Amino acid sequence: MRIGTGYDVHRLVPDRKLILGGVEIPYEKGLLGHSDADVLLHAVMDALLGAAGLRDIGYHFPDSDPAFKGISSLLLLEKTRELISHAGCTVGNIDATIIAQKPKLAAYLPEMIKKIADAVKVPASRINVKATTEEGLGFTGSGEGIAAQAVCLLEEN
Repeated sequence: MRIGTGYDVHRLVPDRKLILGGVEIPYEKGLLGHSDADVLLHAVMDALLGAAGLRDIGYHFPDSDPAFKGISSLLLLEKTRELISHAGCTVGNIDATIIAQKPKLAAYLPEMIKKIADAVKVPASRINVKATTEEGLGFTGSGEGIAAQAVCLLEEN
């Protein structure tokens, strides 16, 4: 077994869609980034890559590469699953937390779980996603950005 952790953060800005866990969330702002800036999936990908000893998402999907401009992070997560599979690993489970003051996310979590499970080809029961606020503290609490943390367990084949 191999354990990995991931963390990501993006700034909230006007005139961008808010995509979290591959789900479009109705909100007045979206996350700024080269891809769709899905902080949840970026944290998950970094956890998976780290557990497999495969560096990080910046190495595999650099923001300097125009091929990744505006790309869906769900596609990148599928590519990440392929990378860890070639490294002889499969996903045991993923546990992740979205840190955001707004918007409220509870209603969207089941769809995020399903999309992540489908992308990494495991049952949804092996994926957990939760959301929390920081009680108005820090950059997430003031609404400047959204962060996400993830931990995963990989099983070696």
